Order: sequence, then C-alpha cells, then structure tokens
Amino acid sequence: MAQAVFPGRYTATPGRESVTVFLIGMRANRWWKVRTVGKVASAMPRMLQHLAEDPASGMLGCEQWFGRTTMLLSYWESPEHLRKFAADRESPHLEPWRRFMKETAGSGDVGVWHETYQVPAGGIETIYNGMPLFGLAKATAHSPVRVGTNTARQRMGRSAGERL
Repeated sequence: MAQAVFPGRYTATPGRESVTVFLIGMRANRWWKVRTVGKVASAMPRMLQHLAEDPASGMLGCEQWFGRTTMLLSYWESPEHLRKFAADRESPHLEPWRRFMKETAGSGDVGVWHETYQVPAGGIETIYNGMPLFGLAKATAHSPVRVGTNTARQRMGRSAGERL
C-alpha cells in the first residue's frame, strides 16, 4: 500500500503545550528462544489495537521498527494518559506485563525497556522532506515549513547567538 509523499519540507504542528514521547521495546537476547520472544512480542498488537479504537486513551500516534531489538515510538497527550493506560485493569497492558514479570523477567531470554519524555512545544523541532506522513506530524498535524525557517535554530525560534 503506497503512502502519499509530500514533496518539499514540512514540520509537525502539534497544537498543544507539550507532547509526551514514549519509547518502548524489547530485545531478543537469546534469539533461539523464539517461542518466548514471540510470546512477549505478541502482546503489543492487541495493546495498539485497543489504543487506536479509544481516542480518549490519549495516544496520539505511533511508529514501529522490528528487528532483534524492536522499538515502538509513541506520542501521548500527557504522562497521565500513559500511566492510566499502563495501570488500567481493563486495558490489555496490565495482564501481559504481570505475566512477563512472573514468567520471563530475569531469565535473560528477552529484555524490555522504555523511556518517557515530557517535551514542551517550544522544545520540539521537526523536519520532514519528501516524506509521507510520519512521526509527530502523523500523530498530530503537519504544515509546510515557513519561509525564513531553514535551520533547526530558526524553527525553534532562537536567535543566532543562542545555543541549542
């Protein structure tokens, strides 16, 4: 399925004071334990389906990469939305997390990790050149880069003498 490519330069226009960026992933430390790796990995599609079907969950969008180390980059309205999803007994997160902690954590077969960042709108700089909708622009909105904002410093509204 081909995605429409936007020729030229675009930037994300989140339209909010801040964005919560959540990175989560897993690593197949022992790739030959394919059954264990598959069991851990199989929980994520159900979570993403649940979040996509519930706009009130607060997840704005996501991108995924697969390999020995798998990563999901997601954008959220707030850290509170993310924490609520993680702790909600009715969401498809808590049960697989508890199962992982009981059956797999500490075995060394599969590693999991996550990082959360609360980013103020003034600290966000994005550029997409000749790309389909992607990343933060896909999760929120995108617009052409304004005339006179050719550099990252200019897009972040900093003067030439200020450090990034």
